[in-house]
Amino acid sequence: MSTKYTLVRYQHGGEKFEILVDPDKGLAYKRGELEDISKVLIVDTVFTDSHKGEKASAAKLEEAFGVSDPVEVAKIMFERGVFQLTAAQRKEMLDQKLRQIIHIISRTYVDPKTKLPHPPVRIENALQDVKIQVDPFKDAEEQVKEIVDALRRVLPMSSENVQIAIKIPAEFTGKGYGVAKDYGEIKRDEWQSDGSWVAVIELPAAMQIEMLEALGKVTQGNVQSRIVK
Repeated sequence: MSTKYTLVRYQHGGEKFEILVDPDKGLAYKRGELEDISKVLIVDTVFTDSHKGEKASAAKLEEAFGVSDPVEVAKIMFERGVFQLTAAQRKEMLDQKLRQIIHIISRTYVDPKTKLPHPPVRIENALQDVKIQVDPFKDAEEQVKEIVDALRRVLPMSSENVQIAIKIPAEFTGKGYGVAKDYGEIKRDEWQSDGSWVAVIELPAAMQIEMLEALGKVTQGNVQSRIVK
């Protein structure tokens, strides 16, 4: 038996069940990236205590899962049980999820006083202060509200919108229009006699700098802007 394995654990009616799985293939199966569960299992056996080698009886499996086939039981355990991440997997997944959450917050929330987004490093430091737990399996978007509620104890945050008036010269209107439309809602716009485009864009305050930088890039710096509201 390979020594490189992790566990999926499930409890039912006071009984504990365990299966041994390949860590990487198990994670791929959990994410829906691998369909064949037989490639995930180290052995086609369900244990009550894998360390002692104690196997679950067919009767116990029938009672807990309605089936006794270990492969079918394994599918149910992946769905309802707890997949034990390795230390390396947990660190990698938590780091990745944390980056996603920080990115979402920095694009959505601002400092109410300056109307500017908090730098990612400030958000990261504040997360360490509030010591909130990030779920490596849960979608980042689903965790943001709870995390922001916790962050507000140490970091002032608001999710207000701003309206920015922009003017783009005729030669850059094609790409400039596309950028503006991607970042916010065009509240009103007008084409000038010289072919330039003026518009008022409403977008989250946290994204204003990002939008203006993107507009500056596609217009080679030839964009005029001012906050309207």
